[in-house]
Amino acid sequence: MVKPLTFKGDKKVKKRKRTEAAEDEARSKAARTEEEVDNDDSWLSADAVTDIAGPTMFVLPTSPPSALSCDVTGKVFTIAIENIVDGNPSSAEPHDVRQVWVTSKIPGTEHYRFKSHHGKYLSCDKFGIFSATSEAVSPLETFVLTETAEKPGTFQIQTLRDTYLTVKEPSSSKANATPEVRGDATETGLDTTLYIRMQARFKPRNKAAKEEKALQKISRSQLEEAVGRKLEDDEVKRLKKARREGDYHEVLLDMKTKNKHDKYG
Repeated sequence: MVKPLTFKGDKKVKKRKRTEAAEDEARSKAARTEEEVDNDDSWLSADAVTDIAGPTMFVLPTSPPSALSCDVTGKVFTIAIENIVDGNPSSAEPHDVRQVWVTSKIPGTEHYRFKSHHGKYLSCDKFGIFSATSEAVSPLETFVLTETAEKPGTFQIQTLRDTYLTVKEPSSSKANATPEVRGDATETGLDTTLYIRMQARFKPRNKAAKEEKALQKISRSQLEEAVGRKLEDDEVKRLKKARREGDYHEVLLDMKTKNKHDKYG
């Protein structure tokens, strides 16, 4: 390759560490990473009530572990969990859409509602019988989630009548009989204590980590466009640090003000 002619006294052109193509590739990679986080449908355990939102699976204290489930008729029952490692409830994942409920907090309250795969809400009547046939939310479809003090990482589901979701041994002696889900327990215990599994992308701390990463993902060319001139390496570092620490706009304003002083000074 023929090199351009140079002459004594010519100023050396400072090479950019990253080309525009590299900047574009970095932005593209950052966008792909963020999209992957947004679409992360892996399952993990809720650690606190404030974590719980979006698609969830309630892992019941049965042997073997089973999930709270319902069919399109609104019947509520248990389904043994197939996607589980060594019977560990904290590794469970749904294998059937009937095991998945969409959890959301009722605005203006500390209460929760659970929507089934067919769009109806979980309900518990005064006799402690669960169903999922209602399209609206009344006190029967309203629940309180509490953390189990004696066993961190597990929860209790409480009705507004101060009774708890519980599981009982099958009333039938048939080989295929499954545990019965009830909502009439008056005290908490092993049979009311359950794990809640949820999709990673809905967990608040995961969202916060994603937002923190997003703040760091800005290219040199984007910063230079914001300031209105070419930047030195130390200025780029200063702006990126400011984005992480929350004073980006103040630092950006300082640099823009410096531009005006340099222009008219």
